[in-house]
Amino acid sequence: MKRIAFLLISAFGGLQLTAAGQYWQQRVDYNIKVSLNDKDHTLKGTLDLDYTNNSPDKLEFIWFHCWPNAYKNDQTALAKQLARDRDGRKEWGDLKEKGFIDSLDFSVNNEKVKWVPDAVNIDIVKLLLPTALAPGEKVHISTPFFVKLPSFISRSGHVDQTYMVTQWYPKPAVYDRKGWHPIPYLDQGEFYSEFGSFDVAITVPAGYVVGATGKMQNTDELNKYKQIGIFNDHRSRNAAAKMYSPDPGVASKTLHYLADSVHDFAWFADKEFIIEYDTLALEQSRRVIDVFSYHHYKGNPLWNESISYIKDAVKHYSWYIGEYPYPTVAAVEGPAQQSSGGMEYPMITLITSPKADVEVLDGTIAHEVGHNWFYGVLGSNERDHPWMDEGMNSYFQFIYEAEKYKANSLFGNSIPSDIRRKPTDEFLDNLYLVFGAIPIEPKIDQPAANYRNMDEYGMGVYLKTAIWLHQEEQEIGKSLIHLAFLNYFTEWKFKHPYPEDVKASFEKTLHRNLDEFFGKLDKKGAL
Repeated sequence: MKRIAFLLISAFGGLQLTAAGQYWQQRVDYNIKVSLNDKDHTLKGTLDLDYTNNSPDKLEFIWFHCWPNAYKNDQTALAKQLARDRDGRKEWGDLKEKGFIDSLDFSVNNEKVKWVPDAVNIDIVKLLLPTALAPGEKVHISTPFFVKLPSFISRSGHVDQTYMVTQWYPKPAVYDRKGWHPIPYLDQGEFYSEFGSFDVAITVPAGYVVGATGKMQNTDELNKYKQIGIFNDHRSRNAAAKMYSPDPGVASKTLHYLADSVHDFAWFADKEFIIEYDTLALEQSRRVIDVFSYHHYKGNPLWNESISYIKDAVKHYSWYIGEYPYPTVAAVEGPAQQSSGGMEYPMITLITSPKADVEVLDGTIAHEVGHNWFYGVLGSNERDHPWMDEGMNSYFQFIYEAEKYKANSLFGNSIPSDIRRKPTDEFLDNLYLVFGAIPIEPKIDQPAANYRNMDEYGMGVYLKTAIWLHQEEQEIGKSLIHLAFLNYFTEWKFKHPYPEDVKASFEKTLHRNLDEFFGKLDKKGAL
């Protein structure tokens, strides 16, 4: 999720080609090696990937996203979008260092191939295959790449030697039953990528602490993180944190990460991260996962409690929707210069709420961790149907905040004390009465870029979707809406659902026609 601050008021297997009309999806398996130069804030890397065509179609080309080029000049889709908003113009105007990706030299099955930039967007390229990729076939694609990281803007870049490395490597666009989805990078509007696996080696100067998607494979380094993290998580709050220090005489290190059943990979690095660590035994399977947080020495002191917030989020969402499927979960405190709320990536999230109090920080972490379900596991097309991740996630965030604090991130401290003393369900009903009185004109189901600005996007996608789901909950009962989500998650995890798939799944569970209910997604004004 991007800019939630304004609201402060089974392992995946390669899906094979199936009979006509049945579900299919492509698969991408990545092997990436990358090195960070922290003097000029650049990345130098190599990308190798296996692209499996599980579609019924022959592919003559593959669209690739090269999203670091979104930061290259004022003619990109990102720059033009920011220029339409007062805060966005200031954000772009304050950008000290622009960014880009270059040095691309694609090969397919070890044969050099042509690639051409999109006619409109320099952060999209078309890779021309030497021979058509038939259904069921796999192709190996490789290229070197070089990235100049911008000053931190939108979701990526650096603040001095603090690094937020996101959307940083060339990645194939999604090809699904509705065709190709090559999309430029935008600030208002998120992503859509193919599921698969990642094998990533990150070389950094030895003093950096790195948090990343996936599970670290360097046993000694991982144990070092855990030992420091356990001390920090259990220390008395007036005791100094234990800081990471590199092994003597070592100039650099290469950290190796593996991740499966994911569609993106992000990493964060800082020499002064405070590491916190604990484990969590999931209630259903008793599987034990690693829980990390990384925060700044001079950051918000409430991050000393961040492990408990992350664990609570995983426990609650596992109960609400389905068990957390990954081996690790982490949250990272973002730079103090930003207050956008947060942005999610598989197994790890960046939180940028520097002045948050306990309820806000916990609620923000819960929302971002919750995106491991809505975005991570349920890999919907966020650009065209943002309500399927942000809106559904907000509905469950509001339940989490109500159950834990009798609070809500939209209202802050303005909720009357007599309302906060009510039982959770009554508390939420009272909140939604007020929500329903807020004029929200845009319809819910429309592409993110169609909203006129971030405030309209937030109200139409986050809040109006939550209102819509609460209305259905009141009609059919909380237990049934809960069951509908459990079954939807089970049916569509590690896949690419569309709105019609949500509707079909809910109808199957609830044994009722939901045309009227889902028709409200296209309704302007009050629902």
